[in-house]
Amino acid sequence: MSLLDIRVPAVLLRIDRNPFHHGTLGAVRSLGRAGVEVHVVADSSASPVRSSRFVCQMHPPPAPGASLAEIAVTLRRVAARIARPAVLIAMDDASAVAVGRLRTELAPSYLLPQQPGTLAERVADKAELAAVCASADIPHPVTLIPESPAQAASAAWQLGLPVVAKWSRPWLVPCGTGLRSTVVVHSAQEARELYVRAEEAGSRLLLQAFLPSGPDRDWFFHGYVDRTGAVRGGGPGRKQRAWPRGAGLTAVGRWTPNPQVQALAERLTAELGYRGIFDLDFRRCGTTGSYHLLDFNPRPGAQFRLFTDSAGLDVVRAQHLDLTHRPLPDGSPRPGRSFVVENYAPLSALRPAPAGRELAWYAPDDRAPGRAMWGLWAGHVLRKLRGRLGGGPVPARTAARVVRQSGTSPLNEPAEQAELTKLTELSDDEKASSC
Repeated sequence: MSLLDIRVPAVLLRIDRNPFHHGTLGAVRSLGRAGVEVHVVADSSASPVRSSRFVCQMHPPPAPGASLAEIAVTLRRVAARIARPAVLIAMDDASAVAVGRLRTELAPSYLLPQQPGTLAERVADKAELAAVCASADIPHPVTLIPESPAQAASAAWQLGLPVVAKWSRPWLVPCGTGLRSTVVVHSAQEARELYVRAEEAGSRLLLQAFLPSGPDRDWFFHGYVDRTGAVRGGGPGRKQRAWPRGAGLTAVGRWTPNPQVQALAERLTAELGYRGIFDLDFRRCGTTGSYHLLDFNPRPGAQFRLFTDSAGLDVVRAQHLDLTHRPLPDGSPRPGRSFVVENYAPLSALRPAPAGRELAWYAPDDRAPGRAMWGLWAGHVLRKLRGRLGGGPVPARTAARVVRQSGTSPLNEPAEQAELTKLTELSDDEKASSC
């Protein structure tokens, strides 16, 4: 018998257009395996998620750049088709912000955590997060928000080059502009040139002190804050491999006890009165040893399934149980467990994992998404390659080598690794909320 109330469906909302978001598939499988009817409101074209046996129905998402009113219309349409209250889980930042603003309007049809409607927006905004960390005494990279191109150049010099440049609301950055949500700036002129594109980006530019990456420096914490304020369903993890290297999404992560990271996460969510699922990213300073909060994502992280405890609890199950007034089981943590995204770390997926491992795409009880992913991934790589060749035909030998290397084989030279990174890296709008 399922611990979850299977009379209550779940609706997963994803506004951005990332076809390779494995976190959505993880949520589909987690709830579907428990017997919950799962509806997905997301772009299903070229997505392996649609082939999962645990998807009840795919629904068209709001159009890119949709207004709050248009998002509400989409969700009301889905609610009318389901015809009973459902647990709504936002799978990307844009969705979380929209759902927070629409909470009162959606409440008759959807079950949502009791939380101020602007809090998700506040913590997702990179500029607001700096102020949140300052008021809560949470370590955070020194952040400056320039008010002119000259101030941007001056801030870059003041912080010490290189610096990290971020758009405060990355979900507003339009596709096709060439703008990225986060970049490393190496000159004052680069900072000045970025600032003049603020209107195009849709939000403020901020500059942060650069904390170098390195072994044992990148950490994350996932959790669900229930109605009582207790953090459940997650834990601290260490990013062992990233794609792209040094600053990308988690390709290999390991559940690793870290009392300092856990204490920071619990203190911050308690001081904010936060309720619901969250995903925090930290980087340890090599000089001071302190853990600096880089991002607060008010939704599940793509690798949330890493933190599945001995009772089978994870953050999406925790939300469904809590909002349907079911008790959350007291499982034991499973430190040492790993999570591997096969298309970014194929060799890691093949190595033995004594403490347990979950793959992002392959599952013995749901094989179709894994098979679909490799076919779609090969097409993605070849499209990138064709674009770099000016749209001309791809030599068969080159295509075979790139696809083989992206899926199964090691790369022999640093140049080959760099080339593959360029070819397989998702565009910024595709991966904006993958990590």
